[in-house]
Amino acid sequence: MSVTDQELAVAAAQAGAVVVRNMYGTSLSRIEKAAGDFATAADIEAEKIIIDMLGSARPDDAVSGEESGRTGASTAERMWLVDPLCGTLNYAARSMLVSVNVALRKDAEVTVAASADPFSREVFWTDGSGAYVRHGDIDERLRPSAASRLVDVNLDPPFPNAPRFRAARLLAKTGFVERFRPRVVSTTLAVAWVAAGRRAAYVTDGDLRDSVHFASGIALCRAAGCVISDIDGQPLHSGAGGLVVAADDETHAALMALIRTQLAAAG
Repeated sequence: MSVTDQELAVAAAQAGAVVVRNMYGTSLSRIEKAAGDFATAADIEAEKIIIDMLGSARPDDAVSGEESGRTGASTAERMWLVDPLCGTLNYAARSMLVSVNVALRKDAEVTVAASADPFSREVFWTDGSGAYVRHGDIDERLRPSAASRLVDVNLDPPFPNAPRFRAARLLAKTGFVERFRPRVVSTTLAVAWVAAGRRAAYVTDGDLRDSVHFASGIALCRAAGCVISDIDGQPLHSGAGGLVVAADDETHAALMALIRTQLAAAG
């Protein structure tokens, strides 16, 4: 009996998470990619396991992997987006703030996605209509909440909207620290946490279209009912880029007001 796309996404993310968990704390070789950017043997091995699973179950689909690039027919309407270890620098420093992300884009839409936490063994997933977190064999619906006031601000490069916008400048805003409590997790696991009500919001810069890093988290937040825009408050992929995802309209509006003062000052 064949598995559904949603079941496949969850199973692939879980398989990658097993590799990441088992290799944690070992002496890992590094593969340099660019200045300040590298992969580890765990990234490579987790991606191989995931891509093998996807290829076996869906041989006609294309795959875009963080480490191996795109494979499959260029005309394929279905493409899997795979980030086998989001938070590689955290992982290499023996910090357990990482995730394994698997998403399926069909035409222009991400239809299913899974983001696995290798160390809590939770899997955040969506079938495109609902968003859930799986603990063992139990699925719990995700419910966004701004109650924590915790906002993750991604400080990692690149910064395509600088000098007009830099997420780091939010941390110096009096209005930001009066209302929110900043966090810097440096993994897109924090995007899933907004959907789960563990974060009030998340802010980053960058071009996120077809991003293996962000596709799963954005899909989870959409399905959970979060408020999502780019840094200009427009729909994603329609303008400046970046991402502002918030638990509710009020939180999103407060963040956009702070961001707009920065954009206005930059002229």
